[in-house]
Amino acid sequence: MPRWLWFLKILSSRLWLWTSIYAAVAVVTALVSIYFKQFIPEDWPRMIGADAAGGLLNILASSMLAVTIFSVSTMVAAYGAATSSVTPRATKLLLEDKISHNALSVFVGSFIFSIVGLVALQAGAYGEAGRLILFVVTIAVISVIIVTLLRWMEYVARLGRVNETIHKVEDAAALALRERLRQPYLGGTALMDESVIPMDSHWVFASDIGYVQYIDMSHLSQVAEDKGGTIYVFAMPGKFVDPAQPLVAVAGIKDPDCLKAIPKAFIIDRERSFRQDPRYGLAVLCEIATRALSPAINDPGTAIHIISVGVRVLSLWAKRSELAEDDQTAIYPRVHVPPLRADDLFDDMFPPIARDGAGIMEAALRLQKAFISLHGTGDADLQQAAQAHARLALKRSLRALTLDEDKERISATSLAGG
Repeated sequence: MPRWLWFLKILSSRLWLWTSIYAAVAVVTALVSIYFKQFIPEDWPRMIGADAAGGLLNILASSMLAVTIFSVSTMVAAYGAATSSVTPRATKLLLEDKISHNALSVFVGSFIFSIVGLVALQAGAYGEAGRLILFVVTIAVISVIIVTLLRWMEYVARLGRVNETIHKVEDAAALALRERLRQPYLGGTALMDESVIPMDSHWVFASDIGYVQYIDMSHLSQVAEDKGGTIYVFAMPGKFVDPAQPLVAVAGIKDPDCLKAIPKAFIIDRERSFRQDPRYGLAVLCEIATRALSPAINDPGTAIHIISVGVRVLSLWAKRSELAEDDQTAIYPRVHVPPLRADDLFDDMFPPIARDGAGIMEAALRLQKAFISLHGTGDADLQQAAQAHARLALKRSLRALTLDEDKERISATSLAGG
């Protein structure tokens, strides 16, 4: 993903951007009616009353502000509900929700449209023909508001609910995993074994403390191409780095200016991002499940649902040959990138659930069935990881369960057997 596209995606997820765009469109729409009044036949304005447009604009001005305030308060309440009942990490997805952005933008835009229209109307800028155009445009705006309100009413009932938030996290995790499987090495060359890195390589360390959110592969490739060197990436998206942690190893480049330019390819922030980090989505799903299994919540049903979601996301690994780009030739051959491993995905998803759900029969049993499902995909990586995690989860359950019949049942179900 190019750097400009990364920033564009971040910018497009901001509420203020869409609200500003809708507000600008509202102002232009209200004022452009003044220009088009010259194209209206003289007898057409008599079809409506002189105060028709003004009356509608007054209604919009008085109601849309209240609707906007109500919508904002509803969204804030939903964010609070998601934070307390799901996980604070999931609220980032709610803040980027397109339906909420669109609804709030329409409400704010229509309010600004009505204010600008009223000001221009009171100033006498429209004339009779202009008032007709303003009336027609106002009817169109009201139609958009009605459609948006109906959609928003149906959606706001689900906003912040546990299942709705889980689905958003699942979609984010699945999208990130698909993108990584499409380009397993981010367009670079595979770094399967760190022993191939030359001993005289220069280590470049992070200048900031935080999580790697994005790697600009084209920037790294440009540095390597200019000096004929090779760059070996260590800090993948999602990794926590500090000035003692190496970002890359560089072979064949000694120029200090080039070495100083390398950290600019890494965007490091305080929090992890779902976009280039498929492991983060799985970690958040796991956190939701462990919170549901805590004594304070005691909701094994949600944990069981999360396990099913995890199976659905991880099953994409078995389709990596289908998801991968047809041409796997490295776009950045001088940049070597370590692969994403199925074991790491399993480690992010299952061990905490196995630990906290070991003594809850229904959760432990569903977890063993999840490993069977993943083993049944036929993928060697998933089979190996499923076997190992099934064995570990079984050990935990046999220690936590007290009833012999439960122990026998879960042993009979597990891939690891008794």
